[in-house]
Amino acid sequence: MNSKSFLAALAGVALAVCVTSCSDKPTANQSTNVENTFQLQQPDYTLSPKTGMTRRHWVDAAEYLLEGAFTYIQNLDDPMKFPKQHDKTYPQNEGQVPTEKLEGLCRTLFVAAPLLRERPDLVLNNIKVADYYRHQLLNLIDPESPSFIRHRAPNGGPSQILVEFGALAISLSVIPDILWEPLTQEQKDALAATMISYGDGPTVDSNWRFFNIFVLSFFKDQGYEVNEERLIENLDKALAFYRGEGWYNDAPAYDYYSMWAFQMYGPVWSKLYGEKYYPEYAQRFMSNLRDIVDNYPYMFNRDGRMNMWGRSIPYRFASVVPLALLGYFDDPDAINYGWMRRIASSTMLQFLQNPDMMEDHVPTLGFYKAFEPATQIYSCRGSVYWCGKVFLALLLPEDNIFWTAKENNGAWEEELKPGEVYNKFQPATNLMITNYPNSGGAEMRSWCHETVARDWQKFRSSENYNKLAYNTEFPWMADGKEGEVSMNYAIRNGKGAWEVLRLYTFKSFENGIYRRDAVLETNQEVRFQLADIPLPDGVLRVDKVTTPVATDIRLGHYSLPELGKFITEKKQKVKGHNAHIIANGAYQLALIPLVGWQETVAVYPEGLHPVSDRCATLMATDRIEQEAIYVTLQLWKKGDKKFTATELNPVKQVTVSSDKKQVEIVFRDGTTKTVEF
Repeated sequence: MNSKSFLAALAGVALAVCVTSCSDKPTANQSTNVENTFQLQQPDYTLSPKTGMTRRHWVDAAEYLLEGAFTYIQNLDDPMKFPKQHDKTYPQNEGQVPTEKLEGLCRTLFVAAPLLRERPDLVLNNIKVADYYRHQLLNLIDPESPSFIRHRAPNGGPSQILVEFGALAISLSVIPDILWEPLTQEQKDALAATMISYGDGPTVDSNWRFFNIFVLSFFKDQGYEVNEERLIENLDKALAFYRGEGWYNDAPAYDYYSMWAFQMYGPVWSKLYGEKYYPEYAQRFMSNLRDIVDNYPYMFNRDGRMNMWGRSIPYRFASVVPLALLGYFDDPDAINYGWMRRIASSTMLQFLQNPDMMEDHVPTLGFYKAFEPATQIYSCRGSVYWCGKVFLALLLPEDNIFWTAKENNGAWEEELKPGEVYNKFQPATNLMITNYPNSGGAEMRSWCHETVARDWQKFRSSENYNKLAYNTEFPWMADGKEGEVSMNYAIRNGKGAWEVLRLYTFKSFENGIYRRDAVLETNQEVRFQLADIPLPDGVLRVDKVTTPVATDIRLGHYSLPELGKFITEKKQKVKGHNAHIIANGAYQLALIPLVGWQETVAVYPEGLHPVSDRCATLMATDRIEQEAIYVTLQLWKKGDKKFTATELNPVKQVTVSSDKKQVEIVFRDGTTKTVEF
């Protein structure tokens, strides 16, 4: 468990430091593997002093992504079908291949459609892009083509085909002059019949309702008879998922689907169709979009980079499209557009300038490199082009304020002050965003309450959701088979296996203390009462654990990837407590047990981290009997300058009542907090 780490055998890993320590002006030259990254040509640091990215560079980025996809296209009949990655993804059989092709076609169109608005004569790999997509549309309705899609069966349920037709309807709406109008009436009627058979059919009660909405709305606008009642029903039910403060609940989770789905589909639909046909619905979607201003931008770190959180993480920078769509409001007094574009461009570069993202000319199924734990079974390789939703920002004209405002760091410039910690608790959702000016990181605490037994797709109960917190500076480590765990508790269950927490129940947020209860899935008599107290340089945890049987327990810190050199490890005494510290050159982590733990260990697992093949984490361990109070400092520091004694000692005194129902914390600055159990 305490084994020393050794040099990571990872070529070209230097840019992985970009997770935590890239400069404000990223360039392709930051990597030795520049051929595999997006290269910013003639950056404009006058308009965009933080990134150099302007609207022109967004167009270039779209072409860069699409160019990789077109390396697989030698003639107009070649499908957008890419090398499979990860055994658990589809296709699992030949019957799924037509859907795989449709997904590659419709999702690359999210990149191509806005791009073709800018460059209608675009040619990639000697193929005229507009001709290719029109030809592929005709293959969908040609029974002799391998890409032919049958009408939904009369008793057919919702399917991936509905999803992709919803995406296709958006692209048809964006460039009808290129994709739709050149078709003959017979071809239009055939495509309409196929797509409406799905759009007028059953759906999943989630963000999927928008796929039906867009199919029916496009063809209604083209003069076809559609099921108006079903269209309005889907609009009502989509809006019913809104909880407030910018967040939709995606039945049942909170994650980026609020943003790259609800907060993109709703506003885009409103501008394309809602304001024309259903103005009251459009007004509600747009009002909900405006609500993101006060919290969502705070989810990104000081350098504008996104968190690794929730399912479908290979969609990556689609997360920032709502920030661009705020340009629909043109309200500079209420919206800092320079900050919005700073975040959006930085998040795009976070991935496009990381050499691990592209493999075989196609984005990986992962966060940076291919990473199976962050990939779901509903994905194929072409799924990654959902990231192309970000380019719907190009629907905003060149003179829109989103493009013309000067980049800035928004709240990080004056509002968020070093030496402090800031919590944005959102009562409508119980989500909490925490900002750490000392490190420039942003952290999210969110919903998770799903058993493995009922989670047939195995993602709502997984690390995508079950961590105690998610931090922009520390992409999450997957759980190891030997009980290696980061930012969660693990307990040895009745079967002798290490089981992590996933069944959380929110309790309260008061006086800077975020409270949740949790139970173990396999034995709900094992109970946790959890209290998170964010500090300027980390988190103080005050937790009570009750168990009917004696067992082993662990608490993991965040994890550090190896970035081309040894991860160092040391222990030191701090006012009578043992501080266990690891460092990778970009960050240091310190784990300090104040009450209840027997020891701390450092582990160096392989294959569990989205940034490097080898990583490290710290865990506090104990043998628990009946009940115990655990008080733990989980600290971090950016860079390689050592922790000071003051930084490692923010707590002056901890007093646990004899009945273990109260813990009083006295901090070095004289403030106190009390946790009642």
